[in-house]
Amino acid sequence: MKIKTLLIALGAVIAAALTACDDTRSYAEMLSDENKSVNMFLVDHKVIGYEKRDSTFQFEYGPDAPYYQIDEEAQIFMQVIDPGTPDNRVKYDQLVYMRFQRYNLNYYKDGELPDGSGNNSDLTNGSASFRFNNFQAQSSSQWGEGVQVPLIYLPLDCEVNLIVKSQMGRYDEISTVIPFLYNLRYFKSQI
Repeated sequence: MKIKTLLIALGAVIAAALTACDDTRSYAEMLSDENKSVNMFLVDHKVIGYEKRDSTFQFEYGPDAPYYQIDEEAQIFMQVIDPGTPDNRVKYDQLVYMRFQRYNLNYYKDGELPDGSGNNSDLTNGSASFRFNNFQAQSSSQWGEGVQVPLIYLPLDCEVNLIVKSQMGRYDEISTVIPFLYNLRYFKSQI
């Protein structure tokens, strides 16, 4: 058994050496790196694994709250900063505005987030909105499913930190395989 393990390890080293000379990376390699980046971030935080939750689940909240694994595939992790106002639930196809700052977790190092981008503090970046759970609307599909997930569990005026892996992220960024940490606040349309 030890020889078999040694041969497998040796084969992996040789394969890594052969592919190191190639500038192109396979999709599987990029997915592996994405998982490593997310895990590097999560190791610095308390994480509660996946369990089926519904809209009545009580999340811990605040800056020291844990990150909850929201789905079985570990594509979304959510930390609730502010749980919002009860009974302020979103409805299907409701227009929702969001303020966000997002950080590329591939550059997370030594407990420090890289510079972020978004409209959280810079109004010149414009507004961001989507139609809740209506992915036929271009405004919804452009953001991907991930940023809408917190509203399944929390009211409109909540604030969360949300890790979104590429498969649940912006549709135009899926192939780049970049995990993002979002700080998100949601608002309903005043119209």
